[in-house]
Amino acid sequence: MKTAPLFFAALLFLVSSCIVSKKKFDDMLAQKVKTEGQLTERTAQLEKANTEITDLNGKVKSLKEDTTQLGAKIRNTSQRLADLNKEHDQLNAYYKNLMNSSGKLNRDLAEQKQQLLSIQENLEKTRKLNDSLSVSLSEREQKVKELENVLSEKDKAVQALKNKITNALLNFKENDLTVQVKNGKVYVSLAEQLLFGSGSIEVDAKGVSALQQLAKAIKDQKDINIMVEGHTDNVPMPRKSNYMQDNWDLSVLRATAITRILTKAGVSPNRVSSSGKGEYSPLAPNSSDLNKQKNRRTEIIITPDLDELFKILESN
Repeated sequence: MKTAPLFFAALLFLVSSCIVSKKKFDDMLAQKVKTEGQLTERTAQLEKANTEITDLNGKVKSLKEDTTQLGAKIRNTSQRLADLNKEHDQLNAYYKNLMNSSGKLNRDLAEQKQQLLSIQENLEKTRKLNDSLSVSLSEREQKVKELENVLSEKDKAVQALKNKITNALLNFKENDLTVQVKNGKVYVSLAEQLLFGSGSIEVDAKGVSALQQLAKAIKDQKDINIMVEGHTDNVPMPRKSNYMQDNWDLSVLRATAITRILTKAGVSPNRVSSSGKGEYSPLAPNSSDLNKQKNRRTEIIITPDLDELFKILESN
C-alpha cells in the first residue's frame, strides 16, 4: 500500500510538469506568431524601402541629367550675358554719342517730322485721287460694257449685211466676185473681167447687173457708209489721154463709174465715196499674169455707221 502514495505523488508531479510545459509552449507559440508578424511587417517595410530606393536612384539619375543640361544652359546663358554686356556697352557708347549730338538729332527730328507731314499730305491727296480713280474706273467699266454691246450689235449687223449681199449675188461666179468680213467691214471685191474691158472705164452689162443687185441689197440700209476703191496691176497704160494719164487715173475713173451706177440704182449719194489706189495696194506681187489678174479689181467697202460708238468714246 506504500506504493500508492508514491504513485499518486509521481502522477501529481507529472501532471504538474505537463501543465507548466503547455503554458511555456503557448507563450513560445505566441512569441513565434508575434515574431512572424513582425517579420512580415519588416519584409513589407524592406520592399517599400527598396522601391523608394529605386525611385530615388531614378530621381538621382534624372537630377544628374538635369544638372548636366542646366550646366550647359548656364554656360550658354553666361555667354549670352557676356554678349549682352558687350552690346550694352556698345549701345551705351552710342547713346552717349547721340547725347553729345543731340542738337543735330533735334534738327534731324524736326526735318523728319516735316517730311512726315509732307508724306501724310501726299497720302491724303493720293487717297482722294484713288477714290476719284475708283469712281472713274467704275464709269469706264460701264463705258466699256456699252462699247462692247454696241460692237456686238455692229458685228451682228455686219454679218447679217454680208449674208444679205452674198444672197443677192449668188448668180455670179466666185472668181468674179467675193464677199467677206474684215475688221468689222464688209468687203465686196469685183474682178475686172466682171466689170470692165481691158483699159476701159465703161462697166459691162453683166457688171451693171451685179452692181444693181448689190444696190438693191444695201440701198435701204441707213446706218452704213460705202467706199468704192479702184485697183489696177502695175502694167503701164498703152495709150494716154488728156483725162487719163496712168493707172491711178484709170482706177479713179472706174471707181467713179461704179459709184454712179450704185447711186442711180437707189443708194444714197451722201453715203458713197470713191477713190482710186492704182497699182499701190496689190493683193499679190505683180509677178505673174494670174497675180496681175487678182490685182485688177474694184473693192466696195461697206462700213457700219459708228456715230453711236463715237458718241460713247467722246463722252468718255
